[in-house]
Amino acid sequence: MKQRCLDVLSAVPRGARLCVGLSGGIDSVVLLDVLVALALQQGWKLSALHVNHQISANAGQWARFCRKLCRSYGVPLRVVKVTVARGDSLEAAAREARYAAYRAQPANYVALAQHADDQAETVLLQLLRGAGVKGLAAMPAARVDSTRPGLTLLRPLLGATRHDIETYAAARRLAWIEDESNQDTYYLRNFLRLEVLPLIEKRAPDYRNGLTRAATHMAEAAQLLDDLARIDGADALTGESLSVKALQALPAARARNLLRYFLASRRVAMPDARRLGEALRQVTTAKADARVCVDIGEHALRRYAGALHVTPPQPDSPGDFACRWREERRLVVPELKAMLEMRRVRGAGIDLARLLAKPVVLRLRQGGEKLQPDAARPRRPVKDLYQEYRVPPWQRAQLPYLWSGGQLVWVAGLGIDCAFQAGKGAAGVVPRWVARA
Repeated sequence: MKQRCLDVLSAVPRGARLCVGLSGGIDSVVLLDVLVALALQQGWKLSALHVNHQISANAGQWARFCRKLCRSYGVPLRVVKVTVARGDSLEAAAREARYAAYRAQPANYVALAQHADDQAETVLLQLLRGAGVKGLAAMPAARVDSTRPGLTLLRPLLGATRHDIETYAAARRLAWIEDESNQDTYYLRNFLRLEVLPLIEKRAPDYRNGLTRAATHMAEAAQLLDDLARIDGADALTGESLSVKALQALPAARARNLLRYFLASRRVAMPDARRLGEALRQVTTAKADARVCVDIGEHALRRYAGALHVTPPQPDSPGDFACRWREERRLVVPELKAMLEMRRVRGAGIDLARLLAKPVVLRLRQGGEKLQPDAARPRRPVKDLYQEYRVPPWQRAQLPYLWSGGQLVWVAGLGIDCAFQAGKGAAGVVPRWVARA
C-alpha cells in the first residue's frame, strides 16, 4: 500500500505541506495511516481536514472520531462546517462545498482517498449521464487545481481496490466510522456499487482495470482536444474573449470544442450538449449588430464587437448610489462589489489639489454626462465614448463616475477629464476600479 501511494506522491518535495481529506470512513483512515508513516520518512508536514457537511444526524460524532484519531497520530486536524445548498443533486452540492474547503487550506497538496472502485463507479456514472471525453476521463491521480494557484490534488489510493484497503485496515487493526448514506440505493452511485457492479464482477472480474484503462484513454483524448483548441484559438482567444469569426470558420465539431475550451478557461461550469449547441448557433448566426446574450447556467455568454464574453449574473444596479471619497488609498464599495484604488503619484493622474477643491463623490451613470479625456478632441457624451472605447454594454451600468462638486472628473474604463489631468510635478492620484468576487 505504501509503495502504491509513493508512486503518486513521488513529486511531493521535502518540507511540503500535505493535507489529508479525512471523512472518518475506512478509505480516508487507511490513507491517513499510510501517510503518517510516509510523512516521517519523506519529510512532509502532514495535517488533516474533516469537512462536516451538517447533513447526517451523526455528523458531530464523526467529527469527534476524527479528532480522537488525529490526536493518536499526533497529526494537526482542522474541522470545518459547511452549508450544503439544497438543489437538484445533494451529492454534487456536498462535493462542491467540500472542495471549496480543501482549497481554503494552507497546504501545497491535498490527498484524497478515492480508490480503483471509486474510479470504476465514476466512469459508469459519467457514461449514464452522457458525459464527453473529459467526464469519462474520471479522476486523475494528480491534478493542479484550476482555481487555487499552488494547490495540487492527489489521489494516492487510486491504484488500490476496496478489497486491498479492507485487507490493510484489518491487518493494521484500524477503526473507522460508517456513513449510513452509503447504503442508500436512492443515490445512483450506491445503486451501482451495491447492486450493479457485483453482477458485472461475476462475468467480468477484471472490470476495474478495464474501466480504468478506458478512463486513461479518455484523458489522452481530452488532452488532444485541448491541444486542437489551442491551435484553433491561437489568434482567436484574446484576453477574456473569443473571436466569433474564428468559430464561424470552423467545422461544427471543432467550433464546439473551441467553445468548450474557452468556457473551461473562464472556469465556467460546462453546459449540457443541447445548451452548448444552442449557444453556438445563436452567437454565430445572429446579425452583426445584434446584442446576443445566452444563458448557460450560472453565467451568460454575450457577444459584443465580434467577440464572445462570459459574464456572471448581472446584479441590479443601485441607480441612486453615491459614496464620498475622503482621500482613502483604497475605498471598498460593497454596493458594487468593487474597490476604488487611488495611488499617489507626481505629474500624472488626477490633479489632487483641484480634485479636493470640492467634495469628491463616486456615483453611477445618471444619463447625459459628458467627458473630455483628450484635450485635442471636444467634450463628448459618455455613451459615445463607451462605444468608441468598446466598453461592453453590460459593464456600463456598474462603472463609477468620480465627481468634484458638479464637475465630472473621471469615468472608469474611459479616463480622466483633461481639465483635471495633473501637470508636471503636481501631486496626483491614479484611480483604478477593481471588481471583487
